[in-house]
Amino acid sequence: MDKIIKTISNSGSFRAFVLDSTETVKTAQEKHQTLASSTVALGRTLIANQILAANEKGKTKVTVKVLGSSSLGAIISVADTKGTVKGYVQNRGVDIKKTATGEVLVGPFVGNGEFLVITDYGMRNPYHSMTPLITGEIGEDLAYYLTESQQTPSAVGLNVLLDEHDKVKTAGGFLVQVLPDAKEAEIARFEKRIQEMPAISTLLSSEDHIEALLAAIYGDEPYKRLSEEELSFSCDCSKERFQNALNTLPKSELEAMKEEDKGAEIICQFCQTDYQFTEQDLEDLIRDKS
Repeated sequence: MDKIIKTISNSGSFRAFVLDSTETVKTAQEKHQTLASSTVALGRTLIANQILAANEKGKTKVTVKVLGSSSLGAIISVADTKGTVKGYVQNRGVDIKKTATGEVLVGPFVGNGEFLVITDYGMRNPYHSMTPLITGEIGEDLAYYLTESQQTPSAVGLNVLLDEHDKVKTAGGFLVQVLPDAKEAEIARFEKRIQEMPAISTLLSSEDHIEALLAAIYGDEPYKRLSEEELSFSCDCSKERFQNALNTLPKSELEAMKEEDKGAEIICQFCQTDYQFTEQDLEDLIRDKS
């Protein structure tokens, strides 16, 4: 079961989130049938959004849009404070690796663009905030967003490791943030530790990567575990929701679907669930508009 563990240093100067998102990203890969680079890019975006949503309270929903200019196209994710996330990548078929190491390439295929975050607090106007993509590797882009947009110095590491068949093996990450009363000496100590941390791919390869991440972040620094919460890939789509969407179409379009297509098919972008609407379903909608 996927989880996020929230911690804080005993000094109250730093906090850290560590995540195991393996099943989340496995589910996303299975639903979207993504190839290597698309899997890693989508997975990193899902993890990034799990981190952002974990910062919120109540019924807040967070949408992350990685709007790159290269072959992956847009990567869209929606997460909530209950630990659920959904998402998709526009081009599922990008499959590029570095020849020598087998490392999956992401940044060049995200390209230049924007990292857009939409936070919906359930009020009339969601809050939009956007920063440029710095590397397209997603982790660095999230760290830049948090530092620039939210004015919170942050270190982020996230990745998705694939097996020899390009299936998701492990996925997860971490967030470390400086809290307002941190002293310069403490900041310098944590910065040094973060800079000297093993690569996120190495930490995720550990037998228990949650504990490996915490050990790398805190070292000998005492800390408290504040909470442990479940994470999952889950889509809230339904036939009723898509029926309501069809109902917003003009009567003439519904009639054309009924006569020419003998029904309608709608596939959810977020989870690839296929919803079928028969001629009778469309006739019922048309009759309601009469």
